[in-house]
Amino acid sequence: MSVLAGLWRRIPVAASCQIRCLTGNLRLNSAVFYSTQPPSSDVTVNYSHGLPVITLTLPSRNERCQFTIKPLTTTVGTFLGDIKKEDRGIDVVAALSTDDTKFSNSTLMDVLLMNDFKLNINNCMYHVQPPSRDKPYHQESREMDTIKTLVHRLYTALHQEEHHLKKEQELLKRLDSLKEQIQPLEQMKSMILTKSDAKTTRLMWIGLALMSTQGGALAWLTWWVYSWDIMEPVTYFITYGSAIAFYAYFVLTRQDYVYPDIRERQLLNYFYKRAKTQRFDVKEYNRLQDEFAETEESLRRLRNPLRLGLPIEQLNEKE
Repeated sequence: MSVLAGLWRRIPVAASCQIRCLTGNLRLNSAVFYSTQPPSSDVTVNYSHGLPVITLTLPSRNERCQFTIKPLTTTVGTFLGDIKKEDRGIDVVAALSTDDTKFSNSTLMDVLLMNDFKLNINNCMYHVQPPSRDKPYHQESREMDTIKTLVHRLYTALHQEEHHLKKEQELLKRLDSLKEQIQPLEQMKSMILTKSDAKTTRLMWIGLALMSTQGGALAWLTWWVYSWDIMEPVTYFITYGSAIAFYAYFVLTRQDYVYPDIRERQLLNYFYKRAKTQRFDVKEYNRLQDEFAETEESLRRLRNPLRLGLPIEQLNEKE
């Protein structure tokens, strides 16, 4: 170890970079020693099928490796991560500009390949000179986007009718399936609603009968049993008690004492009680109804004349 340490001190600073960037390394007592052979060649950038291919030497295996880059989607962080994945012996890898400014991991490779840059691998600096490009990538990207749009439109024009028919069949099948699920629930709901409505109507008639009985009793007490001087305070307190009852109804229900609303509230009360007794799932019924309505709306939108490419008047005549 002392001999190796002495040799290490005599190595010039200029050669230390070549020593660190070597492929074969020897680990002894947690110290790392690298071979003094320089790398076989620098990092090169070539273009294949319109895409840049970066070729570099992996330090651990001392073999050349190519990385095909998609400049508009690949970032510097992805590229450097791919290098480390290919060679687990790489501890430090970074991309720097010619003035030693580090590129962030979110920088696109298109930006990196516009000018010369440096690639630091295990503290060994490589100067990379990408070839000049006659046409910028953003222009090529716009052309590719235009081509993709045209292909998409062509595909849509050729398969639009088939797609509409297939989608319409799917929606119709879904509607039939939902109808089959809703039909038994609809029958049970109709039965429960009929019985609840009849019970609510009876309650309304009972209320009318009680009010008529109260009015008749007050009249009988006023004209046949007692005089108006005696019954006047009684009717006053009855009226005041009714006002208290109406106000208590508002406090409890947050609704005005309006007879149609009272009847609707009582009807729903009877309906939910009977639905619980008959094991009628109200939530499932509402969910199926909502899904049925959404499917019908999707079918209506699919048959819209703008989607079918038909004049609106023509569709109205068919309907």
